[in-house]
Amino acid sequence: MEKKWPIGVFASIDAGLGVRLEVAHELGVRTIHLHTPHAASRTPGQAKEFLARLADLGITTTVVFAGFEGESYADIPTVKRTVGLIPPATRAARTSELKAIADFALLLHVGVVGVHLGFVPHDTSDPDYQQLIAITRDVCDHCERNHQALHLETGQEPVDVLIQFLDDVGRDNLFVNFDPANMILYGAGQPLPALAQLGWRVHSVHCKDAIWSDRPGETWGQEVPLGEGDVDFAAFLQTLDQIGYSGPLTIEREIPQEPARQKAEIGRAIDLLERLKKQCQQVRRAEADVVEKQERKRGEISS
Repeated sequence: MEKKWPIGVFASIDAGLGVRLEVAHELGVRTIHLHTPHAASRTPGQAKEFLARLADLGITTTVVFAGFEGESYADIPTVKRTVGLIPPATRAARTSELKAIADFALLLHVGVVGVHLGFVPHDTSDPDYQQLIAITRDVCDHCERNHQALHLETGQEPVDVLIQFLDDVGRDNLFVNFDPANMILYGAGQPLPALAQLGWRVHSVHCKDAIWSDRPGETWGQEVPLGEGDVDFAAFLQTLDQIGYSGPLTIEREIPQEPARQKAEIGRAIDLLERLKKQCQQVRRAEADVVEKQERKRGEISS
């Protein structure tokens, strides 16, 4: 696996919206974020079979992403009602399931669990905010016992609200999975300044593109193929470089009802990211050359 920025995909074994493992293999990627399998599949025996299958395909899972029954991304109000650990009616059950997902990830030798927490209340005095702090601490502590980290995916809240929440939880194994398109889709703020502000807290990313809604925060933006939306991916990679992120660039394109189109679009996204990676490396080398020349010149003057 490449040391810096290996390209991966969001994939699925038996559930979810990611590409099938065979497709990931055909596309030549070697790293995936894995959508959580159905509960019936999360057994030690299935984990052993999954690991053998992944090994045969030469694929490594870097994050297992939690998903819950009853979640819907139909529109922003529906997301607020149904997604993550926010809905009161399902909060306790989903918290228990998230811990079980972490335990399954451990069976797959995966040290990171990802999740959409849901819409974090903006008012820190809101009782729901305080309950969410306690629940997230509990989940982080469970993951810590497994020697795992928990990654919260961006999108539903502005970056300052997210940072305040991370600080209030106060756990050393809590980080961010940054998805620039989600910032646009939810109308939560400009993605690149948010990425720079989050900085060292970003430990995984999704590469996804989107176009702003004409009523940001009220209606959905539109997800589009990578490179065709409002995310400047050249600047995205440069910002990742600046904050010191060197992990996988995981492409997420969720159109499983059109597998041929999904595969084609992800293939083009891989080509785009590979080209932008080379450009970023060239910029870095050029900058290093300038610094070297300046240092050499200073040395000549001082001598």
